[in-house]
Amino acid sequence: MTDTTSEIFTAAIALTPAEPEHFDLAFTAVTQPCPWPKAYGGDLVAQAAAAAMRSVDDGKTLHSMHSYFMRPADIGAEVRYEVELLRDGRGYATRQVRGYQNGKPLYVCLANFAAGEPGGGYTSGLPDWLGTTDLPVPEELPSSADHLAERTGGTMTEVSKAYWSGGRSFDMRHVPGPVYLDIEGEREPHQAVWVKPFDALRPVDGLTDAQRDAAALAYVCDYTILEPVLRVLGLPWAQEGLVTASLDHAMWFHRPPRPGVADGWLLYAQQAVAADAGRGFASGRFFTPDGTHLATVAQEGMIRSAQGGHR
Repeated sequence: MTDTTSEIFTAAIALTPAEPEHFDLAFTAVTQPCPWPKAYGGDLVAQAAAAAMRSVDDGKTLHSMHSYFMRPADIGAEVRYEVELLRDGRGYATRQVRGYQNGKPLYVCLANFAAGEPGGGYTSGLPDWLGTTDLPVPEELPSSADHLAERTGGTMTEVSKAYWSGGRSFDMRHVPGPVYLDIEGEREPHQAVWVKPFDALRPVDGLTDAQRDAAALAYVCDYTILEPVLRVLGLPWAQEGLVTASLDHAMWFHRPPRPGVADGWLLYAQQAVAADAGRGFASGRFFTPDGTHLATVAQEGMIRSAQGGHR
């Protein structure tokens, strides 16, 4: 069993400065181990976010990212991130980040930063389908390790069980149950996931704690965002012949979490929006336990299944 530590995430966003070949700044980072043929897409999003944040030094904070995944990344291999300084204004700054591996671009994003200014505030509440009175607290729910301990099936190997259980840096507890081996609960187009690092997040060179926490949300969001689509289609992760891949991704950071909040439980409420032609689209929102809305995610992914034929 993989040790339950959040160090896998902080190792992923540890960047090494490099000489730029295409744009203004460059960094390298290494994708983390996983039991799939390609690297985890959240590695690329978080590493690009870290590269963009390290290029802005005047107090502006990341408020949005818009990404495309163009090629799969090799596991345990170096990715080179080139940062283009598109604009630095008094209130806002914009960066383009491209990830290269094996001499080819595999990931691209635009990231925008804001200085912030006085104005009205509003935070949306939990979605109506989730409710507030009977939402289980995370301590009442089984962890992924608990859920998978005595179960197997489909394409779920002992190696992948260990990864799902403890290799992702974050404890994830589903409402209703998870979709690892079968569909727990109703085939409804929504779910929620309580998310918490296995242990306190470590400092990361070149990033403030607030920047590291933003990168943590960018990293963990990709693991489960397509699950409400899989749930409503009746496709568990261990389904024979299921192949998924991130296509494009958008994320908005509405407000930074208070210091220490990212080390505790956050609620990730997710909704399937559309599925057709071998693609699925879902949205998600991160909330603190007191209901403060921190960030919003939207992602489209390829979903190819044997039961649906080749797409």
